[in-house]
Amino acid sequence: MFRFLKSLVHIDLGRRLSSLNAIERVEDAEADFDWLSKGVDPQFLIKGRGLASGWYMAEIDLRHDQPSADAKIYLDHGSGFNESDSVFIPIKSGRVTKRLVYLSSRAHALRFDPMESSGLFSVRHFHLVRLPARFAYDRLSQRLASMHFKFRDLGKANVMQYIREEARETHRSWKELALQHYARTFTKRRQACDYAEWIGKVETVKLASRSDDVCGEKFGVQPLISIIVPTFNTDPELLSDCIESVLAQSYTKWQLCIADDASSNQKTRECLLEYQAKDSRIQVVFRKSNGHISAASNTALELVTGGYIALLDHDDTLAPHALMTMAKAIADNPQVQLLYSDEDKIDELGERFDPHFKPDWNPDLLLSQNYICHLTVLKAALVEQIGGFRLGLEGSQDHDLLLRCVPYLNSENVVHIPEILYHWRAISGSTALEGGAKNYAATAGLKAVNDYLSSQTINASAILGTAPNSYRVRWNVPESAPLVSLLIPTRDGFGILKPCVEAILSRTDYPNFELLILDNQSTCEATLGFLEEICTSDHRVSVHRWDYPFNYSAINNFGVGLAKGEVIGLINNDIEPINSDWLGEMVGQALRPEIGCVGAKLYYPNDTIQHGGVILGIGGVAGHSHKYFSRNEFGYFSRLHLIQNLSAVTAACLLLRKTVFDEVGGLNEKDLAVSFNDVDLCLKVREAGYRNLWTPYAELYHHESISRGADNTTVKRRRAQREAEYMRGRWGDLLDTDPAYNPNLTLVHEDFTLA
Repeated sequence: MFRFLKSLVHIDLGRRLSSLNAIERVEDAEADFDWLSKGVDPQFLIKGRGLASGWYMAEIDLRHDQPSADAKIYLDHGSGFNESDSVFIPIKSGRVTKRLVYLSSRAHALRFDPMESSGLFSVRHFHLVRLPARFAYDRLSQRLASMHFKFRDLGKANVMQYIREEARETHRSWKELALQHYARTFTKRRQACDYAEWIGKVETVKLASRSDDVCGEKFGVQPLISIIVPTFNTDPELLSDCIESVLAQSYTKWQLCIADDASSNQKTRECLLEYQAKDSRIQVVFRKSNGHISAASNTALELVTGGYIALLDHDDTLAPHALMTMAKAIADNPQVQLLYSDEDKIDELGERFDPHFKPDWNPDLLLSQNYICHLTVLKAALVEQIGGFRLGLEGSQDHDLLLRCVPYLNSENVVHIPEILYHWRAISGSTALEGGAKNYAATAGLKAVNDYLSSQTINASAILGTAPNSYRVRWNVPESAPLVSLLIPTRDGFGILKPCVEAILSRTDYPNFELLILDNQSTCEATLGFLEEICTSDHRVSVHRWDYPFNYSAINNFGVGLAKGEVIGLINNDIEPINSDWLGEMVGQALRPEIGCVGAKLYYPNDTIQHGGVILGIGGVAGHSHKYFSRNEFGYFSRLHLIQNLSAVTAACLLLRKTVFDEVGGLNEKDLAVSFNDVDLCLKVREAGYRNLWTPYAELYHHESISRGADNTTVKRRRAQREAEYMRGRWGDLLDTDPAYNPNLTLVHEDFTLA
């Protein structure tokens, strides 16, 4: 590593040592950080012999006390520093952030602006590593293929060819075009509340207000919780931290079952023997041969005597109240089979960061990603019933274990505790020239998901998802595809209706659908002419008159009565499909017996998110998830790229079976003529026992509310207020406890920031 001084930081610029000198709005700090930013633009000059033209990988590890940090590197090619020659790098707190940099000509000097606010920070690592062009193209292609919507379906091998063809057609430099696309995958996003501040103001206060009995004598059932820990050549210091976090538990009825997988590090073995002698609750087995993590975990399971099993990695730590909280939840829910908590990460300095505040039981999200992760506690009898860990699934053994438990789990016997009970140790990344190794964890995870689908004789298959370590389950539509009735209410709006209808007809490869246009008193000659033309030119289209004042719920109920399809699609007249398989994707989900409403991923015309699902409680009733995020972004823990269960989705593009629609009485014409009728429908469907679902693999543009206009008159505002009051009266506290969200996240904004 490097030796960092208050006044000077040594920087590695492609194997040449240079220096980082503070020049603007920076001074020495006397706290746990090296520097204090005194304004919105702290600046460092990177001194050295300059950099030759070519490709580089910037690697930055910046520790700071801000909610987030957006860094920039400025390049002086001879005419000074300016914005046109700068590279934006959103910093990932607690680990090395990397970004490709291309120098078209020699840079005489560089400037580094580590953040855009006042605050404390330390530059722990700064590399500019010279890259061979071929390696740079590979990294660029990989990022575009995985993160840019335009290249999502091309695959890494075809990205460069596509860009070169696009450059020829637009008479531009292919490198300039490639870098422009690459830059769009990096987005500024400032957090509204700093996690360290949240720990002090929210978590600490909450814990202090509790009157926990240290021994757990205030609740009846006191289960023995057996913690299993597989180890292999673990750093003794980290292993000690892990075991000490168990010894520090306020709940004392635990058993620590450690299986060492034939460690060759004698200090690891000595550490384990020392702790085994220290406390009789700690039991250690030393395996004679290395069998990897699944085999070691099964060996640890052989030691279990408790009724519940907790999973703990050998270098992670538990919060002091973790087992107490779990034990109380077990006492309150004697039928519980699975418990899990929220978690965060700890860096090499022991600082906590990157909290994951999770939803409640979410089966479709679990198929997309192991969102449960840590802390997981399972009924020991269930783990025994499914046969423990499967060999050959290393890297995804916990996900596989959970998936094999799924047939025995439901919302009644799964408990999510929305507290940070587990600290996952994150080790900083390696150098830029590493890479290319097979992602064995993703491969194992994909096998685990497909094996689950096969074991349940489900007519579906999984492929790798568009986010790292994620999976897309494709639910097959029957060979005789059921008829889908798409309902489009409209009044005039020729300018949006025509492209909407034509886009649906031309960009939908689903073979069996009808399109019912529900005309609500149109008078525009262009609209009327188009309606007459389209229903005669395409047999799939029919026009039906609704000659009453506007009532969205009544119009669609009318349309459902006319629909011949097994599946109903509620579609706004300002929707335009992007991918031709959008309807097949949604129908495959909607035909599942357990699924009710299915929603799509909708964008504004400028490629920002309009609808990533509906979150209850935001703004009083409901708001759209990740609104205004860039189309390229993964969202909160990749949720913009994951099929998942949500409480509600927008009726701008919503599918459900007609039988389900009829079962819950359709849309509420009386109380919700305009707003929240879709949320109300979804909640009625959920109340009837179905799971609602959102898929990012049905993508459409939505020119939101253009046809109806904004609620900007006194009459409209009063109507909107009445409808909001109805929703609060009908659904009450359910609007503030969305199981697909987390009580630690904001109900003010739509960006998953901390409350």
